[in-house]
Amino acid sequence: MKNNIELQNVSKKYKDFELKNISFDVPEGCIVGLIGENGAGKTTTIKSILNVTKSEGKIKIFGKDNKEDEKLIKEEIGVVLDDSFLSEYLTAKQINAIMKDIYKKWDENKYMNFLKTFGLPEDKLIKEFSSGMKMKLKIATAISHNPKLLILDEPTSGLDPIVRNEILDIFRKYIEEDEKRSILLSTHITTDLEHVSDYIVFIEKGKIIFNLPTDELLESYGIIKCSKEDFLRLDKRDYIKYRKEKYQYEVLTNDKENIRKKYNITTIDKPSIEDIMLAYIKGEK
Repeated sequence: MKNNIELQNVSKKYKDFELKNISFDVPEGCIVGLIGENGAGKTTTIKSILNVTKSEGKIKIFGKDNKEDEKLIKEEIGVVLDDSFLSEYLTAKQINAIMKDIYKKWDENKYMNFLKTFGLPEDKLIKEFSSGMKMKLKIATAISHNPKLLILDEPTSGLDPIVRNEILDIFRKYIEEDEKRSILLSTHITTDLEHVSDYIVFIEKGKIIFNLPTDELLESYGIIKCSKEDFLRLDKRDYIKYRKEKYQYEVLTNDKENIRKKYNITTIDKPSIEDIMLAYIKGEK
């Protein structure tokens, strides 16, 4: 399987934050979810991939160096960033005219169909759009030149559940249309990733905590809810983190079958991605 993105030992140092030797891949035909707290390094990682932020290490997109071949690469990617877009004094129709000059493969019919699907007016100034409407316009713009790769930073932020579901369907169809396409999707709405992602990369304080297939993550991990007595029986090597609640302990393991057999503990909940992330961030070892 080829990779559309490859990061090797990517680092970036700021005064109060450091991205530390980040390495992961985004394979063809896959949606990779990038999760973590605000300030964990998600946006720095994405901006490093796009060469907006100058970082150390190796980054390849479609097998090409992201700095040396930046112009060629950008023709084949669609991007949604929270803090970047065209002037708010343009209309959606004017954006179409601009994009036709920027991208060789710009598909005007596709773009106009997205405007209709999303209920976006063609002649209204973008500054009059709601935050949800602006995000839908960004997504329509990112996809309408038929890129091989989408890089999305919080694309469903500020959207109601119905519209979020519509957009997730668009992402699914985008991948299904061409098995060589990929999506890197950074979001704090982890429930979205449970429905669409193939892999989850969890970043915390500038380091990757895990990089796992979504199915494996949700099947292997478990939250043990137990008494203090049962908790004290657990070998520290058999769990990752624990949280002491008012009446019980909640313990995160990545091998719940081992826990069942070894300790005869049966109360093990299947966690969500959010449960796993919170246990890592808030839990103790």
